[in-house]
Amino acid sequence: MFAKSDDGERFNLGIDEMFSGCNGDGRGERLFADDGKPTTYVENILKFLQEYQLQFLRTERFCQKVLELDLLEPMQAQVEMNSGEKYSLGGFMAINREKLKELPGDKLAELAKTDELELIYLHLQSMRNFAALKDRFGLAGARPTASNSEPSEPPFADQSAVDASETKGRKQAPKAAKRARERGAALE
Repeated sequence: MFAKSDDGERFNLGIDEMFSGCNGDGRGERLFADDGKPTTYVENILKFLQEYQLQFLRTERFCQKVLELDLLEPMQAQVEMNSGEKYSLGGFMAINREKLKELPGDKLAELAKTDELELIYLHLQSMRNFAALKDRFGLAGARPTASNSEPSEPPFADQSAVDASETKGRKQAPKAAKRARERGAALE
């Protein structure tokens, strides 16, 4: 694991020697060479963790920018099972399309220059996947709504087009989901 140094200037790689997978019996990957320097295995782990930390910081900055621009709104997802049972998932935020459209050109240009506008559009596209849940998992319905709106309101202007569309990939999605669940179960 990575841990910040006391001065907050760098990260240190921590190794839990009490972990049952950590041994001195020569099994598995060596962490340090005979000269005490990290092995290639550890160097690769360090590279991964450094990249992960950079992306984490980038995500924090992006989220701060979206908050500053006041683009987020609380959301909840409504899911209705074929049996009639209803579930609600709340406690998450989503970009408000109308607020995004109202941003001044200089703010949009700034988002575009830092590739953050692309992230926003990917997020908006991802939110449309709620409509596909009902097709993929045989649900009676699934859709996100703003927490302060009626569940019957479509979250996107063209949601009906998304609901009506059927692609070859979507028709095969239940099989792919089943295979993924089976693979996941085998890894446990």
